[in-house]
Amino acid sequence: MSILQQLADLGQSVWYDFIKRDILLNGSLDSLIEDGLRGITSNPSIFQKAISGSALYDEDLKSPELKNLSVFETYETLAKKDIKLAAEKMLKVYEETNGLDGYVSLEVDPDLAYKTEETITEAKRLFKELNMPNVMIKVPATAEGIPAVRVLIGEGVNVNVTLIFSIENYLDVAEAYIAGLEDFAAKGGDVSKVASVASFFVSRVDTYTDKNLNELGLTEYLGKTAVANSKVAYKKFREILNGERWKNLEAKGARPQRLLWASTSTKNPTYPDILYVQELIGENTVNTVPPATLDAFVDHGEAKITINQGVEEAEKLLSDIAAKGVDLNQITTQLQIDGVKAFSDAFHVLLDAIEKKKKEIFKD
Repeated sequence: MSILQQLADLGQSVWYDFIKRDILLNGSLDSLIEDGLRGITSNPSIFQKAISGSALYDEDLKSPELKNLSVFETYETLAKKDIKLAAEKMLKVYEETNGLDGYVSLEVDPDLAYKTEETITEAKRLFKELNMPNVMIKVPATAEGIPAVRVLIGEGVNVNVTLIFSIENYLDVAEAYIAGLEDFAAKGGDVSKVASVASFFVSRVDTYTDKNLNELGLTEYLGKTAVANSKVAYKKFREILNGERWKNLEAKGARPQRLLWASTSTKNPTYPDILYVQELIGENTVNTVPPATLDAFVDHGEAKITINQGVEEAEKLLSDIAAKGVDLNQITTQLQIDGVKAFSDAFHVLLDAIEKKKKEIFKD
């Protein structure tokens, strides 16, 4: 039994934080699925590296059907083709797990991160056009994105809520999911058919907090905040599952909005390369990992429950660093702002690259 299958037996699904045309066509993804991979996530940065950083999409770009499309429409055509191919390959996982896994995520236009109504419209359109039960639409957990999440869930759209860095933000996301399910149920919707994950970002919390800790001379806390933050978030998740509102929805067949650990590659080379995978293994969770981190965990990771270990110590650590001058709320707020900007910047680099390629192809 592969280590990914061992993790699945423990209640954690491993998804792939990567998509590129070649892995969809050369059998690589099929092999990963056979080994126990259970989903795929994408984001503007991933598509930017895939499309503008390779010639894999050039044949598509030469298609006469793309000639008169706008740059944005061209990007969407390429991205949706990849997402559809991936979703078709993942469909058997979706069916075998009775809808628990097998999802492939596509992000809404990152320039809509602070626009509620436009996000709702875009997400509904993408979900309808892809027309696959195992597609999730990614919506950022901004103040404007969270109301969109409730509306989308309330209309039966699968949502991956992304760019969550703080426990408070996560609780707002969880509330939007529950309220959305209640709305959907009130309209006669089948809540068992709606799926969502809350993408809680991990490693970058250490990247930002460590800088603050170094400035304050609090080196004994370095490299510990991100895992502590995640473990306390998981404790909150478990409390939600024990709440009366959730129990009512669960009785109607609703699925938990699992915490998905995102940004789990280790940014600091002095930390273990699988730190943010090994320390966050637990029931009803997902870990989406980039290729290098997946390879490292398969090589030397251990399948054992760790998420429930040291939770009191995690709470104490967060309390201690706050008392010593680390404003984690300010840090996580900035992380979300910077995350939105990073995805938007990558998206515009991608659009520029597509425009340049199209001009070369259709210059005559």
